[in-house]
Amino acid sequence: MSGVWYLASLLVAIGCMLLIDLRFRLFFWRDAASATLVTLAGAAFLLLWDAAGIASGIFLHGAADISTGIMLAPELPLEEPVFLVFLVLCTMVLFTGSAKLHGTRGRGPGDNAGGSDA
Repeated sequence: MSGVWYLASLLVAIGCMLLIDLRFRLFFWRDAASATLVTLAGAAFLLLWDAAGIASGIFLHGAADISTGIMLAPELPLEEPVFLVFLVLCTMVLFTGSAKLHGTRGRGPGDNAGGSDA
């Protein structure tokens, strides 16, 4: 049972990020099709980066008691793509959240967002 803690923690963290996303309509709940495309493209890019690192001998898998031990490929544990999806999701929720804050902060009717009144 202890071999699934990391994977379970990643899945809980993804769930928590999706709850934040749902609450503020930032990413998936704003545009599900675009969010899916961005998440898959980002995770695929990072998996290719991992593959390059593994092929060149830079990235190595270290055995850990908290991981499942299931390998998708040499030096590529099951938890890696799940972590990469979490990383992309977290990045996009932070990005869209900060953009939303920046876009709405201090603006009211008639505000000129820092431009001149020409």
